[in-house]
Amino acid sequence: MNKRRMWSAALLLLLVLSTVLAACGGSGSSKKDTLVFGRGGDSTSLDPSRVTEGETFKVTVNLYETLLNFGEQDTTIQPGLAKEWGTDDGLTYTFTLQEGVKFHDGTDFNADAVVKNFERWANGDADKFPYYNSMFGGFKGDEGHVIESVNADGDYTVIIKLKRQQAPFLKNIAMSMFAIASPTAFEKGDDQFERNPVGTGPFKFVEWKSNDSITIEKFDKYWQEGLPKLEKIIFRSIPDNSARLNALIAGEIDLADGINPSDGEKIESNAKLQLIERPSMNVGYLGLTVTRPPFDKKEVRQAMNHAIDKKTIIESFFEGRANAAKNPMPPSISGYNNDIEPYEYNPEKAKELLAKAGYPNGFEMELWAMPVPRPYMPDGAKVAEVIQSNLADIGIKAKIVSYEWPTYLDKASKGEADAFMLGWTGDNGDADNFLYVLLDEDNIGSNNYTYFKNDEMHDLFIEAQTEVDENKRIELYKKAQEIIHEEAPWVPIAHSTPLLAAAKELTGFVPHPTGSDLLSNVEFK
Repeated sequence: MNKRRMWSAALLLLLVLSTVLAACGGSGSSKKDTLVFGRGGDSTSLDPSRVTEGETFKVTVNLYETLLNFGEQDTTIQPGLAKEWGTDDGLTYTFTLQEGVKFHDGTDFNADAVVKNFERWANGDADKFPYYNSMFGGFKGDEGHVIESVNADGDYTVIIKLKRQQAPFLKNIAMSMFAIASPTAFEKGDDQFERNPVGTGPFKFVEWKSNDSITIEKFDKYWQEGLPKLEKIIFRSIPDNSARLNALIAGEIDLADGINPSDGEKIESNAKLQLIERPSMNVGYLGLTVTRPPFDKKEVRQAMNHAIDKKTIIESFFEGRANAAKNPMPPSISGYNNDIEPYEYNPEKAKELLAKAGYPNGFEMELWAMPVPRPYMPDGAKVAEVIQSNLADIGIKAKIVSYEWPTYLDKASKGEADAFMLGWTGDNGDADNFLYVLLDEDNIGSNNYTYFKNDEMHDLFIEAQTEVDENKRIELYKKAQEIIHEEAPWVPIAHSTPLLAAAKELTGFVPHPTGSDLLSNVEFK
């Protein structure tokens, strides 16, 4: 072999070896930059303003941003797309916006974009924007609509005027569903937009395969320097809890939520995994649709509360990582009424109440079981079986039924269920977000699936919204909980500590009590 060929062969060998060493993780190798997040269900939309369920917000919190943010692990108000804000009278709020921010489609973020988002919501209806209806008392032209006007004052100042003071107003607009979207994108049509989301967030949308996966990738022109740290995130839908955990153990996914409490020790003993606890701010419940006989009778609803063995449910399915619920909101929320005596598990008392209501031999009903694991209910199907057995003990024959998650929510919101399993993870840490949103007459057909209404309670809620003295607000909410306890539109079941699990090398993941996790700081060691 001549010298030229020898040098060529040596050079070729050197190149091959360099490539192999780099691929095997030599000193110059790049670390993993794609996160696969396994979750229990698919999103129902990627337009956060149109839905009320957490699987959507889990994705959209990384695509969009709000005017204000919550703290890293609490619901304190922090800067967001607005860097400064203030009010003198609680009626007029001035927001100074971040400058130089772009939407993913190249549209400028400015005051006009903010105004167009608020106009879009205010000109909608409860079917389109259920959360806007719940948090702001209706829509443009409605008597209860709290927002009088939203106007731009130059390119980077927005002025929002309210008709009346609203104590949780700043927390409300920090919620995921009031993220600011590109007007260029949503003006093409709501239906198209919810499948093609465009925000200012650290990641931009790539692809959605229904009931399979949603892929998002790093937005190179993101306004916060150095973020995000990952190049890509894939949200995979794996409905079965055990299958999701097995995928994590096998290395097919890197992060999993909806972990069965019974699997906690298994994860902690695995050197390749880490167990993560989400701060608790939730309630799981059985809702009773009060417009459907026999649940239109208070005694029947009270009987249901006495019939269900919460202790067994919590011991069997939560492994001690939950507390029995007696109110519609968790004890961590200001205004919680701890003086209320919970309904004791007492089948005989339940039978007496059924007889009093005219059902001495019980009745037949449908019991709707959630088809997906939720933070407040790790295994809805199995919990439904316990409830079914409890009800049989007092003469009630409950047929368990279920639907795909979007259908389940849609049908339940229309009052089509006798009794339905559901729950709520707080969005802003305020009592209003639990009690008013879930049980007031203003929210029937949106978040009040039970169709319960009470005039005295409604007046308490409206007064509490406009009251800025926190001590007075607390007393109003405590009184409202007394009414709810007596009228019993729910069987509150549990306040859980939701579990997640991740690969050991995953860092920077900070679970948020709202269930919407910003992933811009996540990376692999």
